[in-house]
Amino acid sequence: MTLSWKLVIDSTNAPAQADFWAAALGYEVEDPSALVGRLLAAGQIGDEAVTEHGGRKIFRGYAAIRHPDDPFDATSGVGQGRRLLFQEVPESKSGKNRLHLDVHGEPGGLDALVARLEELGASRVREVDQGPAGHWWIMRDPEGNEFCAA
Repeated sequence: MTLSWKLVIDSTNAPAQADFWAAALGYEVEDPSALVGRLLAAGQIGDEAVTEHGGRKIFRGYAAIRHPDDPFDATSGVGQGRRLLFQEVPESKSGKNRLHLDVHGEPGGLDALVARLEELGASRVREVDQGPAGHWWIMRDPEGNEFCAA
């Protein structure tokens, strides 16, 4: 039996990370505002559990993105396929990531991909040259998480 999963990434600013990665991957930022509104109206959560980002009410400390072609729950806005969830944690990043994303561009389009990612707030760390097998860049997202652009 296969299992469903999502990748959860610790962050210091979940909505900003969601915005960066949605733009980087061409994903959509999830919109939980309808669910947040229902929970507030029913008294199931208080105002302290909510913040606003991009003109929408969201859960404080959380933001997620989903692949635009995958199904999602229209009631909650939660994706049911390829999904990244960013959760805020009190501590900052302290070491090398043990898990990272590889972002693949069009064949022959590495320079354009890297330039676009830099415009979104990523930074280059170093180029990895594999000789005839090609090359790629190790990069960092706006919070310093490593990823590869290939």
